Amino acid sequence: MVDKTDSMYQNPALTADLVVFGYQQGQLSVLLLNRKEQPFINEWTLPGGFVALNHTLQQTCQRVLREKLGIDSLYLAQVYTFDQPGRDPRGHVVSVAYYSLVNPATVHITTGKMANDVRWFPVRELPALAFDHAHIFQVALQRLRNQIQYQPVGFQLLDELFTMPELHALYECILATKIDRRNFARKVQDAGLVVPTGERREGVRNRLPELFRFNQSLIHSTFHLNITPNEH
Repeated sequence: MVDKTDSMYQNPALTADLVVFGYQQGQLSVLLLNRKEQPFINEWTLPGGFVALNHTLQQTCQRVLREKLGIDSLYLAQVYTFDQPGRDPRGHVVSVAYYSLVNPATVHITTGKMANDVRWFPVRELPALAFDHAHIFQVALQRLRNQIQYQPVGFQLLDELFTMPELHALYECILATKIDRRNFARKVQDAGLVVPTGERREGVRNRLPELFRFNQSLIHSTFHLNITPNEH
């Protein structure tokens, strides 16, 4: 017989966890918190928080960014729901994970009251992560790799104006593969993702590369770049 009391009142808690990706000096990084309290005190985790009554998941993400990292209004994309009953020692906690994209040069990260430290880590050099956050990170990274092939994401990691080689380097970094430069430039321009500015990057040796900006009219569009691993 099913216990109706259990089914009515003992409900899982709900959290939002964030995988905040940054890109600087040709390297993809993720922002981690060092916990100040139990469980997993002094261990590294993704930033996250419990969803308060009458708050949406998006509002919770913005609160976490503001209170724990000192950041406002970043790009957010939902990744997946993680609901294994044993994933949190405090009880049955369901996490809805998001990834966020930020150019570290444009923000000032601050350590909130709930953390000992906040730090960027290269995605290939992550410390051990508490809870199931290593798994959440891997799922978010794969989602980002898939999504940049058909949606206009990734530009949030660059300066407003960028060169085609800089965009090419970003895609190679995220996809962790070599991509033919000419084919890449052709696919990006055929998709209408970038707009030439008529300006050129100064202070560069030899030929001055042309500067582009993201085509804002495609912010909600889909496309197919079809960049395959080890394309050459």
